[in-house]
Amino acid sequence: MTDTPYPRDMVGYGRDRPHPRWPGAARIAVQFVINYEEGAENSILHGDAGSETLLTEFGFAEPRIGERALPIESMYEFGSRVGFWRLHRLFTERGVPVTIFGVAMALARNPEAVAAMVEADWEIASHGYRWIDYHAVPEAEERAHIGKVIAIQQELTGTRPLGYFLGRRSPNTVRLVAEEGGFLYSQDSYADELPYWVEEAGRRLLMVPYTADHNDHRFATAPGFDWGEPFFAYLRDAFDVLYAEGSEQPGMMSIGLHSRLVGRPGRFAALRRFVDHVLAHDRVWLCRGIDIARHWRERGDGP
Repeated sequence: MTDTPYPRDMVGYGRDRPHPRWPGAARIAVQFVINYEEGAENSILHGDAGSETLLTEFGFAEPRIGERALPIESMYEFGSRVGFWRLHRLFTERGVPVTIFGVAMALARNPEAVAAMVEADWEIASHGYRWIDYHAVPEAEERAHIGKVIAIQQELTGTRPLGYFLGRRSPNTVRLVAEEGGFLYSQDSYADELPYWVEEAGRRLLMVPYTADHNDHRFATAPGFDWGEPFFAYLRDAFDVLYAEGSEQPGMMSIGLHSRLVGRPGRFAALRRFVDHVLAHDRVWLCRGIDIARHWRERGDGP
């Protein structure tokens, strides 16, 4: 052992986890998230060195340097042209609230989709200015991108984002989000099944953990799902375990979706079955990220 401070919290809530007191005495809080990234991915059209490589039907595709990758581009276009509207119909017909992780550049390229999000009263949390890996982006540039995110979303919707999730974050991301001062929460954590507070830039910031396993990106990554049935079974089993535990210790479950992935018909059927499985249970709080954040603040665990 050493006296050198360790920058990670390996303990968390430990054995004495707080009771979240979800509304309606819910046994579980369920958040559906649609990552809206199409039109902001790597492309020489956007000033990048090469084409996109992630989350396509080709798995991890090799980038084309200095050239467009038209098949990849068209797969992303499917998400905004077709997949988004398939998901929109499902969630609006079932009356299920949604959090959008919206990449600002992508949102700006499809005002009709943004209008549909607003009309449905979906939350539009920020997914950054670009759908790129921010790990090596200079701090000043990332700070400027956060400013662009706020300005673009304000122009498109009349309101600024209150939640932030970058995913491919830099070492500075959470601190910069806290420093900006207007975000109520970040989802750039996979560390827990309840919200928790961190201190960054002299401010407390609420973390509402996200998930990488209840996520359709596993259709395009390894280990992953080859088709819809294992995706449904995995989500169902996770929900059932959390729901059972929720009789004494309620938690939360976030389901991450991408229009270009689960919006394909053969996968969509599995998502539809899972949504109906959730709706068949009582004492389930279907909520957005901002709802969780506001509830956690109001229950007296932070400012």
